[in-house]
Amino acid sequence: MNICVYGASSTATGEQYLSAGEKLGKAMADKGYGLVFGGGANGMMGAVARGMTQGNGKIIGIAPSFFNVDGILYDKCTEFLYPDTMRERKRMMDEMSGAFIVTPGGIGTFDEFFEILTLKQLNRHNKPIVLMNTNGYFDSLLQAFEKGIEENFMHEYSRELMFVSDSPEEILEYIENYKAEEISVSKLKRIFKGN
Repeated sequence: MNICVYGASSTATGEQYLSAGEKLGKAMADKGYGLVFGGGANGMMGAVARGMTQGNGKIIGIAPSFFNVDGILYDKCTEFLYPDTMRERKRMMDEMSGAFIVTPGGIGTFDEFFEILTLKQLNRHNKPIVLMNTNGYFDSLLQAFEKGIEENFMHEYSRELMFVSDSPEEILEYIENYKAEEISVSKLKRIFKGN
């Protein structure tokens, strides 16, 4: 199975995050998973890809051709795909993956996370979604989720749409043991009515 990993492309990403990303990539490769990612050579994207390379894992990079400038894209991918647009890039990443891991990142990472989470809530897919909460990076986001539930903007079921951990081992164990359960129409109605 391929796992899609979202994450930062920043060259300023701290070492504790990069180390965690490499560890995740190596653990994925050791268990025989393939990586689908945005193709970046830096930040969390690059760290996970380097970990995969250390473990001789299969790496599929996906990025529009306008990203293809020196030092931006990871040059040790097994395969690289060049869609025309960012939207096409996300669609390809989604369709080629059996699970999603969201590592620390910025605006692009949050965009990818919320889109894939929304699609799961709408029953457009039922694949595992994991937030890799390195150094408590997503703590404030999780607090915002709780506020949304408390104020009836979200159903408490929203918590069940994802798994949160800072441990690559726990993350991969969750994905391995994930049981897809179709969201019932009645459950969806409760979500939209907020009760």
